Amino acid sequence: MPVGVLGASGYAGRELCALILDHPELELSFATANDQRGATARVGRHAINFIATESAPLGDVALVFSALPHGASREWIARAREAGARAVDLSADLRPGNGCEGIPYGLTELMRDRVRNALLVANPGCYPTAILTALAPLIEQNLIAEDAAIVADAASGVTGAGNSPKRELLFGEVAEDFRAYGFANGAGNVHRHLNEMRATVNALGCNADLIFTPHLLPVARGILATITVPLRASLSTDALTPWREAYDGEPFIEITSEPPTLRDVIHRNVVRISAMPLAGTRRPTLLVMSAIDNLMKGAAGQALQNANLMLGLAETAGLPA
Repeated sequence: MPVGVLGASGYAGRELCALILDHPELELSFATANDQRGATARVGRHAINFIATESAPLGDVALVFSALPHGASREWIARAREAGARAVDLSADLRPGNGCEGIPYGLTELMRDRVRNALLVANPGCYPTAILTALAPLIEQNLIAEDAAIVADAASGVTGAGNSPKRELLFGEVAEDFRAYGFANGAGNVHRHLNEMRATVNALGCNADLIFTPHLLPVARGILATITVPLRASLSTDALTPWREAYDGEPFIEITSEPPTLRDVIHRNVVRISAMPLAGTRRPTLLVMSAIDNLMKGAAGQALQNANLMLGLAETAGLPA
């Protein structure tokens, strides 16, 4: 089944190409990269030739993945749809909270019924994937305190910032350092991923405040999120019970009693979750931990997981679990 990738020269785009080239039922028909048009790149054990975005035969494929930059993707998604191709958008352009309500949001384990056979899906951001997947069982089981402030601190490898040259991402600037970011005009809690996280939390039925601070890790890939969640009451069972019940049988969700690490998830399309009660607090509070590979489950892997459902293929096809 032929598919194409727009914006294939970035980290997520190359990861997508590698997955497609090893997929048992998909064929990579084109990969675009305007700045590198005409160039050949090695992707795993394969070589791909980049073409200009304007030259992409959108009407010749069953589905188009767009890994184009935020703001540029929307136009090309529209063109792909006009050409008759299904589409998965990896940018923020069509995600909830960004003025494009009604488009299926590809947080697969939570939105599977909307994703299956859809014509267009907005793929979630990497931080929202880690945080929302971890929060959803608590929200759906009405366990979060009504006036809660959920505090999510998450650290990402530098590939999450893309591969455009930036001084602050040079090896000499990142190595042996660790810093928070995502501030604007002297204020925190303004990162662009908050729009889709707040919109999704509200859609799931929770009106809690969400406080999110991203951090930059001196590693290439991976996200580790630690989330503090005030509860209505202490859990009467094992702290992991809400997740075990919600995600029973999910091939890409792992529930563990041990705190997750990046080594557990790198190069895998999984979310690894753990939780424990916090001691020394005046109200019942959980510490929830979540780890993903930002390029896999946080981008390319989840995009392919969604595409499999959209095209009527096995959801797990071509994905490393």
